[in-house]
Amino acid sequence: MSGSIQPDLTDLAILNALQDDLPLVPRPWKAIAERLGMTETGMLGRMKKLEEAGIIRGISPVLESRSLGLHAATLVALHVPEERVDEIASLISSYPEVSHNFQRAHYYSLWFTIAAQNGKGVRGVLDDILRRTGIPASDVLDLPTAKKIKIDVRFSLIPAREMTDGPD
Repeated sequence: MSGSIQPDLTDLAILNALQDDLPLVPRPWKAIAERLGMTETGMLGRMKKLEEAGIIRGISPVLESRSLGLHAATLVALHVPEERVDEIASLISSYPEVSHNFQRAHYYSLWFTIAAQNGKGVRGVLDDILRRTGIPASDVLDLPTAKKIKIDVRFSLIPAREMTDGPD
């Protein structure tokens, strides 16, 4: 984190708005800023400060994998020796079928998802990772998606009593 800031109500209003759908217009930041009662330049400046402080990590779309032909997925957890975590995480991240690669303080220390057209494709990627890393099947949790349930996670960052006042 390059800087530390304490977000004010306007920053929190921006963060709340960024959790909503991004308007598909030529100037989406301007549309959001106007909705918040501020200028586009002011909002972009605040967003930059929030990014520099490590509060905003990135802004990206949420893709619907099935619409892209990816009908099978699994969550995988691997037991990886501490001294090999970086090496193996880097290898895993090199696969385009892999997302959400992260480390946990747990016996199964590396967790990631694989998505492919079908179960055979998912299994092929996992088998290749295991072959290349030398991790035995006994050190793997393979948790295939049984039913896809989409949840919408949003954090209300402004206390209810402040929501009626609007941003600065």
